[in-house]
Amino acid sequence: QVQLVESGGGLVQAGDSLRLSCAASGDTFRSYTMGWFRQAPGKEREFVAAVRWSGGSTEYSESVRGRFFISRDNAKNTVYLQMNSLKPEDTAVYYCAAENRFLYGTIWRPHEYAYWGQGTQVTVSS
Repeated sequence: QVQLVESGGGLVQAGDSLRLSCAASGDTFRSYTMGWFRQAPGKEREFVAAVRWSGGSTEYSESVRGRFFISRDNAKNTVYLQMNSLKPEDTAVYYCAAENRFLYGTIWRPHEYAYWGQGTQVTVSS
């Protein structure tokens, strides 16, 4: 089992950058698939990015590809989401998620992840 704590959210202007962090504790972090999801008011939770534990390959949603970058530091038990060129439509609560399995084609599905953080608010003003 793993516990996740997100940080780094805030209020920024369009075009700015933010880096979110997700600190994990409680289990062998390096064996977990790690994902970032977001949920805007009135909308379903949606996939943003993920990094696999084996090989470290990454996946991104079309809406953030080329602007957001996910990375993990296994020595620090932390996964990051670097968000560049932020847009007002990126406004949401961002959640970190973890799953103790290798995920391939289903890596974008929220219900594949067993563990979730409490979320951190990102607000982008125009």
